[in-house]
Amino acid sequence: MKTKKTNKKTNKKISNNCIHDGNNISNVQNVRVVRGKFLCYLLTLIALCSLLFVSCSSAPKNPGDIDILRSQAETWLESGNKESGQGNFENALLILTETKRYAILADDLSLIIRVSLSRGNVLFSLGRDDEAFAEWQQAVSEAELLGNRELLSVSRIYLARGNMISLKASPQSVLDLVIRESANIKSNRLYIAFAWQVRGLTQGSLGLFRDAEESFRKSLAIHLKDKNFENASFDWFSIASIRSLSGNNAQGAIEALEASIALDRRIENSWGLASSYRAMGDVLRKIGREAEAIVAYSRARTIFAAMGNEQGVAEINERIGN
Repeated sequence: MKTKKTNKKTNKKISNNCIHDGNNISNVQNVRVVRGKFLCYLLTLIALCSLLFVSCSSAPKNPGDIDILRSQAETWLESGNKESGQGNFENALLILTETKRYAILADDLSLIIRVSLSRGNVLFSLGRDDEAFAEWQQAVSEAELLGNRELLSVSRIYLARGNMISLKASPQSVLDLVIRESANIKSNRLYIAFAWQVRGLTQGSLGLFRDAEESFRKSLAIHLKDKNFENASFDWFSIASIRSLSGNNAQGAIEALEASIALDRRIENSWGLASSYRAMGDVLRKIGREAEAIVAYSRARTIFAAMGNEQGVAEINERIGN
């Protein structure tokens, strides 16, 4: 399966679970949340092994089960999530579309659900909302059929989060749902962290800034313990957003962005770096530190340019008047 390099069409700070519109760090209501950032940085897509198509001269031992399709789909799902985590949404969609075909061929409902959640996030990030909701709704339906309470609750949270961001559901109704469904999410630490992130997002939308930061800190603790630094970087970015939204903690927002930048630099996450520097410029400008804001904007523009992200460069130019 081949992928292509493209200019990024959206400019958002992503966690495998969420994205924040980098154009306005202080506007949580306009945040698009995407399940897209499960792991840290881009890996090369692993091609199908030639052994799948070549007979052995001697018969191997029969292991009973055959999981060729499932194993390859799991590999591609991880790669697709990593592409999404770096903002390569078109590549991610190509990978996840083929991944879903393999999951269907294997008739693996758990895998179909997880791919549908990830594919829905990528589609949502690309602005293809109707298709995204169809993926999330399919995940809910398949989880009901499978009878897996954890996957069903996670799928319901994905769907509810999309409804909130699309203004089809109130933040309070989504918060109530997240609290209720979180009781069923016990074994998968990434899903537990995701539920805390969505809880924090809804709390921020409701103006419950202290509660929102606490929720993101619980997600952060999980990601740091598991060395999931890309998601941890997003948690810090979200904390910065909450602090900026509160209106009286600009220095705290700057410190959170510095923590996010430090992690993104550690894992060479160019997308995250550019997004955080742009947000840093917004915060600095908001408190009247214009010269420092220009420096942050310029750093973001340089990284966007190196990435070949023309839209990111154009947005920074608009900010600094070039």
